[in-house]
Amino acid sequence: MTLLDGKVVVVTAAAGTGIGSAAARRCLEEGAAVVVSDRHERRLAETAAALAAEHPGRVHALACDVTVQEQVDALIEGAAGHFGRIDVMINNAGLGGEASIVDMSDADWTAVLDVTLNGTFRCTRAALRRMVGQGGGGAVVNNASVVGWRAQRGQAHYAAAKAGVMALTRCAAMDVAAHGIRVNAVAPSLAMHPFLAKVASPELLDELAGREAFGRAAQPWEVANVMVFLASDLAGYLTGEVISVSSQHP
Repeated sequence: MTLLDGKVVVVTAAAGTGIGSAAARRCLEEGAAVVVSDRHERRLAETAAALAAEHPGRVHALACDVTVQEQVDALIEGAAGHFGRIDVMINNAGLGGEASIVDMSDADWTAVLDVTLNGTFRCTRAALRRMVGQGGGGAVVNNASVVGWRAQRGQAHYAAAKAGVMALTRCAAMDVAAHGIRVNAVAPSLAMHPFLAKVASPELLDELAGREAFGRAAQPWEVANVMVFLASDLAGYLTGEVISVSSQHP
């Protein structure tokens, strides 16, 4: 339980019960100090309090909307100011939705792209600038999705954004390899948590679960485990990779 011992990790969209909060918890269990962030301040405070009760002195919370560059910059500077440096950036923030492309509005498209792709870009850029300024070293872990590879009806905006996250991951990795910084991503298929159940129909969730070899959705901690691996020195020779966290096959 010491894979991230002594490292400082920032996790976006970490409030609630999804992949972000699971990643924050797993990083803490592996010895890291963690800055949790989310745009939902009440849920963020609740999550931070729960984690801090279990890991006193190693949790700090900073609200951030990843669509606002000034808030992203404040998150990175605030995290580094509190703990002294940043070693790992986990970009988990994303926005989904379901709409046929023939019915999709510009606003629908732009909202999903701005959070899911542009937000990941903003956070990656800010974190990498800080890591380079620290003298190099560190890791970025992005949350992509198998829909970046595979077709799914009603997901043109989300799939395009996640495919963009994959391409961003590969190219950013090349840009900072000389600084000893690694950039990788996970691509989950279906990770079940209460918020997802609120925004997706039971029929769709049943259909997606039925595609999995295990006949069920992943639990958020199962995705978080792979994020922890990519953040750790065990993945020291991996960069520009997108790791599928899925039992779903075409």
